[in-house]
Amino acid sequence: MTSFLHFQLPEWFTAGGPAMWLLALLSVVALATLIAKMLQFGRIRPVSSKQADALLERLERGQAPADLEAGQAPIDRVILQAWDNRAMDPASWEEDSLRRGREALEDMRGGLRTLEVISALSPLIGLLGTVFGMIGAFQALESAGSQVDPSILSGGIWEALLTTAAGLTVAIPALAAFHWADRTIELCREKLQDRLARLKVQVRRQADLAEAPAAEATADAPRRRAVAG
Repeated sequence: MTSFLHFQLPEWFTAGGPAMWLLALLSVVALATLIAKMLQFGRIRPVSSKQADALLERLERGQAPADLEAGQAPIDRVILQAWDNRAMDPASWEEDSLRRGREALEDMRGGLRTLEVISALSPLIGLLGTVFGMIGAFQALESAGSQVDPSILSGGIWEALLTTAAGLTVAIPALAAFHWADRTIELCREKLQDRLARLKVQVRRQADLAEAPAAEATADAPRRRAVAG
């Protein structure tokens, strides 16, 4: 079995020892997490706000809002749902809209912690493998006694440094993927806050327009009674 593994795997991989296996596992997990995030973002389009912008533009122009389908974009879903719930009292409406926004953002954060942990642990695991490799190299040098062969030390050093290189190779893409996903979610949050603020203004304006006829009718009531009398 051992000879089969050595035949299948590159020499530099087996020379790295157990740390290389652990780093290989972390690289697979990081790659799977990245692919999952790319598929998720491609499906829901986190920074898309086409339907929300269409609704806000019509409201700001004083036009009646058309029937819009929210789709899967989180900004569109939160804004259109907030517009549908505009009949709620202002405090409850605002709290409900913010809650829905937080839930939408939290749904997109799945897997980010995994990428962050892998990017932090991989260099440390690589460094630990290097330390153990250097210990082994110096032990071999000590066992050689007076007949020291420089190749023993140099060979042990390059094998030990393999794990550090592998750790950095895993950590750098994982860290880049984490920041890409985190920045995408941050852009979504900023756009969502902006659209919610604009919608809040329009909801208040709609409420004021609805209250204006009732207020005018209340103000005209005494005059009408005086004329009738």
